[in-house]
Amino acid sequence: PERVVGMHYFSPVPKMPLLEVVVAKRTSPRAVATARAFGVAQGKTVIVVMDGPGFYTTRILAPFINEAVVLLDEGAAIPDLDAALLEFGFPVGPVALLDEVGIDVAAHVSRDLGKAFASRGAAPSATFTKLFDAGFRGRKNAKGFYRYPKQRPSGGTKEVNPDVYAFFGGPGRKRVPREELVDRLALLMVNEAVWCLAEGVVASPRDGDAGAVLGLGFPPFRGGPFRHVDAVGAASVVGRMEELAEAHGKRFRPAPLLVEMARSGMRFHR
Repeated sequence: PERVVGMHYFSPVPKMPLLEVVVAKRTSPRAVATARAFGVAQGKTVIVVMDGPGFYTTRILAPFINEAVVLLDEGAAIPDLDAALLEFGFPVGPVALLDEVGIDVAAHVSRDLGKAFASRGAAPSATFTKLFDAGFRGRKNAKGFYRYPKQRPSGGTKEVNPDVYAFFGGPGRKRVPREELVDRLALLMVNEAVWCLAEGVVASPRDGDAGAVLGLGFPPFRGGPFRHVDAVGAASVVGRMEELAEAHGKRFRPAPLLVEMARSGMRFHR
């Protein structure tokens, strides 16, 4: 067991700069050093994370993705969701990302992590299963939230697949304030990152920021989830999350470490 270590790459592997080295309870320092050196030789930025559900990157991405589907369940429009997070600074909107990752993969991850963190209100949207059962897989089978014609004119805008709205109450969509769309997704990711730091899944805010930016596309100019908290202010983040928890459930309750940072006025990066 001391020779066992995980190496989590990101797709597409030749382009994505991050490597998560996943350490089990009995993994030896030598095994970690070997994996790290191998990743560095490949040109990767390496972060070391403790083994657990979703490691670090998948764990903080799962609530972000699930909340996008919850918002669609509530009547939000697909273009509005993607536009809001693109404006915030993500390179890909959450719904477009679902198609790229694969609805089947996202449904599996959402279900498993939902079970792991059910006590915190992390229930997966049931619509994931309905989409999966109906054969929706995303871009891989050209049946997803967007249409994927065999040939699209250069620079053409992606079109929403109107068939998908049948799973979300029909084509009639409601306007959701852009700020709410951003807060409900981005702050869930930020909060989960803080939980990971508190539990020792990541060793430092620096590693957590690098993993989120280089592995998931968290807006680089915001510096990562921990830099974002420092910039906005932990007290402001906690206040907004408490408002969201009151309105939408306990999945938005701020992590105890985040509350502690708000009370003390401390920053993650000193």
